Amino acid sequence: MSQPSSSSVLLVDGMALLFRGFYATSSSGYIMRTTSGTPINAVYGFLRYMLDAIQTFKPTHVVCCWDMGSKTFRSEKFEAYKANRGDAPEELIPQFDLVKEVTESFNIPNVGVSGYEADDCIGTLARTYSTQTKVQILTGDHDMLQLVNENTEVIIMKKGHSNYMVYNLETLMDEKSLTPPQIIDLKGLTGDTADNYPGVKGIGEKTATKLLIEYQDIDGILENLASLPKGVRAKIEAELDMLHLSRDLARIRLDAPVACALEDCEWAMDRDKVVQKFEEIDYKGLMRLI
Repeated sequence: MSQPSSSSVLLVDGMALLFRGFYATSSSGYIMRTTSGTPINAVYGFLRYMLDAIQTFKPTHVVCCWDMGSKTFRSEKFEAYKANRGDAPEELIPQFDLVKEVTESFNIPNVGVSGYEADDCIGTLARTYSTQTKVQILTGDHDMLQLVNENTEVIIMKKGHSNYMVYNLETLMDEKSLTPPQIIDLKGLTGDTADNYPGVKGIGEKTATKLLIEYQDIDGILENLASLPKGVRAKIEAELDMLHLSRDLARIRLDAPVACALEDCEWAMDRDKVVQKFEEIDYKGLMRLI
């Protein structure tokens, strides 16, 4: 089904918003709770961020994507992948299921698949939707910049409420001097401390960017090893296997086994349904968000 040119779909990185919401609302040590004592602060923060983005960017369709556990094909390829992350805070754990229930009450589909990350679900849906409508990805994760194309923008949430940086092909080149595919190779070279894979030890973002501008991609760099400064060449030659593995870990998959028809994610909030869910949760503070 073709969509009008004015249509757009917002793909929400659910975990990014949920964790951001949790820490933003608990930094003082106070945790919002329902009457029954269930923590609600992360759900509140998540909704505040998501609804602000919907109001700001006015999508016609909305989908929320989620991680479905810590074990993925990436952790099978590299056991240390994200192994540096501690357990989720105790107050956050009951909110993982609750936030999906609340999202569903807004008639927003929750999408996720075991063995893949939310990034892969977002990448796969973005590729599918971008042939039909404008796509905008809401996240705090700069890895998503690899998904930018002529019809896909990445909205990076910055510090502070309602503060966004919108990346398209032009702004990405202006700020990073790189194309979307080069973002993958950048991570292959530099690694990612948040995801706990090393890339090439001793190669930082400045050097990696310079190499990619000159040689286009990792394959081009490897073809020209003899032309590189001796120290840089030695670092790359010592870490060739990890370079290729890191690039593979950084690449968001566009073929995850997920699907969500556009007609099933039209943004059409039923206020009565949302209010009923908020009353069921029994935390009156949510009402001010709608």
